[in-house]
Amino acid sequence: MTTVDTPTTIAEPLGRGLSRVWQLDEVLFEATTDYQHVVIAKTSQGISLFCDSDRQSTEFSQLVYHEALAVPALLLADRLRRVLIIGSSEGVLSQLVLAAGAEEVDHVDIDADTVRACARYLPYGYTREDLAVAERRAGALRMHYADGWDFLATTSEAGGYDVVIVDLPDEHDEGRRQQNRLYETDYLMRCRSVLNPGGVVAYQSGCATLWRNSTLSRAWQRFQQTFATTVYFGSDEHEWSFLFGRPDHLERPVAAMLAAFPDLRYRPASIDEPALRSRTVPPYRLRHG
Repeated sequence: MTTVDTPTTIAEPLGRGLSRVWQLDEVLFEATTDYQHVVIAKTSQGISLFCDSDRQSTEFSQLVYHEALAVPALLLADRLRRVLIIGSSEGVLSQLVLAAGAEEVDHVDIDADTVRACARYLPYGYTREDLAVAERRAGALRMHYADGWDFLATTSEAGGYDVVIVDLPDEHDEGRRQQNRLYETDYLMRCRSVLNPGGVVAYQSGCATLWRNSTLSRAWQRFQQTFATTVYFGSDEHEWSFLFGRPDHLERPVAAMLAAFPDLRYRPASIDEPALRSRTVPPYRLRHG
């Protein structure tokens, strides 16, 4: 890991010829790890995490994002005993699924430097004390610093999960980012293969906005090929879309999720029954190819 010159702005790419410029009021951490360039800084949305110039989360909006990725999966799964999380350096998802009643959580992230920086500087997710316990694997949460691909291929612990959540930087259209291979159908099949009956795979799947929806379109096609049941959820307060797959066929998956909602131990701050009804309708371009 190397340190670099401190920036005052970050231009976040949104699509071909488009970017969003973030003003950095104070940079708390900056480094180039073995895998990515990481900045944690104070912005107009509070303390924020950027990886390779992509905004990953902000203090202001992170809960909306993480609930949109986790809550539908928890409602769609038949049970919630063991959970696998790939990516998600901040640790919010681990805390959320534990609050929902998970008994065992394996968190796999390739970049130990980024996970530890998040625990030190972000006011959400892991504290340093939380992470130290998880690194020792001394409780319900077990931290694994590993490649998500290799973990599922080679680790004897990788099996018998009720929910698998994959939370990575967005798939890139241009160039071969290391995370791209974890979006491919082969990896979806690996995630599917470690599920218990009634289990669910959940993915951050891109953005539905017309000029940046190519990754979502590809993810939708892959889920349709891999799972007998696919559920879409588009956040109504964030730009991101999420996909959830079950290997078996459910005739009315959203109805099943609504029926499970009252009994969910975790009470969402940004999702209710009307949101589930309205935001699980896939965009027109997905439904009509």
